[in-house]
Amino acid sequence: MAGALTYTAVDSTSLSTAEIYGQALVELGRAHPEVVALTADLAKSTKIGDFQKEFPDRFFNVGIAEQDMFGIAAGMARAGLVPFLSSFSVFTSLRAADQLHTDLCYQNVNAKVIATHSGTSFGQAGSTHHAICDFAVTRGIPNLTVICPADGYETYNAVMAAYNTPGPFYIRINRGFDRVLYKDANYGFALGKAVTVNEGSDLTIIATGSCVFQAFEAAKFLEVNDGLKVRVLDMHTIKPIDRDAILKAVMDTRRIITVEDHNVIGGLGSAVAEVVVESGKGCAFKKLGIQDQFAPIGLHEDIMNMLGIDSNGIINAVRDLMKMDFEEDDDWDDEA
Repeated sequence: MAGALTYTAVDSTSLSTAEIYGQALVELGRAHPEVVALTADLAKSTKIGDFQKEFPDRFFNVGIAEQDMFGIAAGMARAGLVPFLSSFSVFTSLRAADQLHTDLCYQNVNAKVIATHSGTSFGQAGSTHHAICDFAVTRGIPNLTVICPADGYETYNAVMAAYNTPGPFYIRINRGFDRVLYKDANYGFALGKAVTVNEGSDLTIIATGSCVFQAFEAAKFLEVNDGLKVRVLDMHTIKPIDRDAILKAVMDTRRIITVEDHNVIGGLGSAVAEVVVESGKGCAFKKLGIQDQFAPIGLHEDIMNMLGIDSNGIINAVRDLMKMDFEEDDDWDDEA
């Protein structure tokens, strides 16, 4: 199904993850009459308005009432429809947290939340519109699958996978015009399975969302300039997380850096650290992200630079971590 997306790599450089999501939803609507869409007065901003134009009788604007939107979507799902509901990430995870928890996930209904403007991607809108703790909220809710695509093609795959997988989903995408990581949608996307973007044996960078492209760029630079072979994992599924890929990285490289446009507490870094600690294996470890503070206000690329989650910040973190040694020998027997 992923091959149905017809944008070329050149076209997609001018398309945001949100815009490709809008087109993917239209494609689903054409094939599946049970698909409906809901918005809280943000149809244009979240690109769900594309669905409205083609299927006005299956589109519902509830007004600025995110909590009501979740309750309505739950009822629709119980009636056999497949609702996709869109709003900004900060509103879907915080303002409507109770409804996400109780109406959608407690009842385990087949509703899909597309949370846009995630992380600091709407940077100039200020702290009220930065979604920097939504992973921490959504990871803790049972029955909820949490995905953070790296680019538009991965967003397409995530939307299709959400439709084809029963149960509630939270798909976190950016506002802006994202860098293109993949050539097309046929690169082997699978729920709960990380994608190896770059092979390496010296250190592993585990990244998600907009930080994956930055990690890939950093890895290429470090190979040319430092002679380092850096593995890069696109951890698009935050929950359930790919434990096997994490543990293989620990065993193979023994140095891990996580990178996310999110608070370092409760997000990707915390999820990876939990897997490492529970395994009983040791490694040098560093979490890059928002260091438990509110992010600065400005353009997304500038904020990423200030937070140290762009390619330059990742390069510096890799160099620092390569100086650290976790133990004097390479014998795992004493750590089993």
